[in-house]
Amino acid sequence: MRLVSFITPSGTASYGTVAGSDVLDAGAVLGAQYADLRQVIAADAVPGLAGVGTALPLADVTLLPPVPTPEKILCVGLNYLSHIAETGRDRPRHPSIFTRYPSSLVGHGTPLVRPKVSKDFDYEGELAVIIGKAGRHIPAEAAFDHVAGYTCVNEGSIRDYQIHTTQFWPGKSFEASGSIGPWIVTADELEDITAQTLTTRVDGVVVQQAGLDDLAISIPEMIAYISSVLTLQPGDVIATGTPGGVGKFRKPQLYLAPGMQVEVEITGIGTLGNGVVDE
Repeated sequence: MRLVSFITPSGTASYGTVAGSDVLDAGAVLGAQYADLRQVIAADAVPGLAGVGTALPLADVTLLPPVPTPEKILCVGLNYLSHIAETGRDRPRHPSIFTRYPSSLVGHGTPLVRPKVSKDFDYEGELAVIIGKAGRHIPAEAAFDHVAGYTCVNEGSIRDYQIHTTQFWPGKSFEASGSIGPWIVTADELEDITAQTLTTRVDGVVVQQAGLDDLAISIPEMIAYISSVLTLQPGDVIATGTPGGVGKFRKPQLYLAPGMQVEVEITGIGTLGNGVVDE
C-alpha cells in the first residue's frame, strides 16, 4: 500500500492511499477517529485504509510529507561506502546521527527554498525508514518488526553552515530546504529493501546512483543503536544516509539554484520531485 498525506482541492488536510492516478481520501471518513497518518500508524490501523475514501485525482491534491508532524526526524550521516570514499573519511564504527525538524521538509512537488544567507545548497538523495511500532532497546534481529514502510528523502544541506562548527544541525535545518515523499510504501510491499536502487537527478542528469546494499551501517543496526538511546515512536523518520555524488564533492561543484529540478527515485517506492526557488 502507498500511504499519503495531502491537502485537498478545497484546502483541507487529509490522508489516505494511492490507487493508480487517484488518492482515496480516507481522512474524510476516519478523521474523527484518527486525526492524521501518524495516529493511524500508531494504532496499527494501516490495513483498514485499504479502499476507504472518495477518489480524488492525484494531480489535484498537494502532497505533504507523508507523516507531516513526526515526533522525531533522525538522520544518519556518512553511511554509504561511496560517500565515505569521496569525503576521504574512515568507515564509521557507529552511526553519525543528527536531527532535523518538520519545518525543514516539504512534500513532493513543493519547491525547495535556497536560503538568502547561502548559495551552497546541496542535494542528498536518501532512503527514509518510517517507524511503525514503538520500541526501546530493539535488537537488530527484530528491527524490521518495527518498520511501517519506506519513502524517499532529499536531505538538502547548506554546506557552509554545516561546517561552521562540528555540529551539523545548522546546515541541515533550514526551513523548506529538504523534501520527503511522495508517499510511504508499506514494508510488506518490499521483500528486501536492500535490493533496491537509489538514483538522484538534477535537471534530468543522474548525479547519484547506488544500491541500498552499499550502506556501511545497516538498517537493523541503525534501529538497534538509536533505540538504545531513546524510544522510537510510530511515525518517526530515520533518514539512512546518501551515496557518493553530492554536489560539494563534484568537480566542478554542483549546487542547487532557482529553476533547477531535483528528483530522488528509489525502485519499488517511487520518485520524489521538487523545484528550487530563492527565499
